Amino acid sequence: MKTKLFPIAKITRASGLKGEVGVRPLIRQFDDYVGKPLFVGFDEVLARDVKLEKVTGVNKKRRFLFQGLKTRDEAESMIGQLLFASISDKDPINMISPDLIGASVITDNGEPIGELVDMMSLPAHDVYVISRDKKEILIPVVPEIIREVDFKMGLITISPMDGLVD
Repeated sequence: MKTKLFPIAKITRASGLKGEVGVRPLIRQFDDYVGKPLFVGFDEVLARDVKLEKVTGVNKKRRFLFQGLKTRDEAESMIGQLLFASISDKDPINMISPDLIGASVITDNGEPIGELVDMMSLPAHDVYVISRDKKEILIPVVPEIIREVDFKMGLITISPMDGLVD
């Protein structure tokens, strides 16, 4: 199974004097990936693996300390870099991959719906923004509606409930 790196947060600030950094989550599922192998870099090609030594604080005020960062100067050198999680092709996070922008959206019986133009992360779930006849349709990214995502074909198959796409 092939793995790839997916951006889950951005390092935004140095915090304290002992090398801690503040991060801004980029995805709603951020907490699900914090305990897994992490990588840091300005892009996925240049990313290197990091070990999380300690997490302090709560919610948006969390601070991360990575092994090897001991000073504020070292922490400041991390600002602007992305925090990546290693994911497989079958990982559910792929449902909100930026690589899907531009994909065609069809119903499970083959009826064309439109084109995926954006994604939003809401508190309850993520949402696809579909362009259809100069209108935008919002489709919740939940298993009951999103049936299949084919990256190679650039195709998303949905099973819409009554009134969802009208």
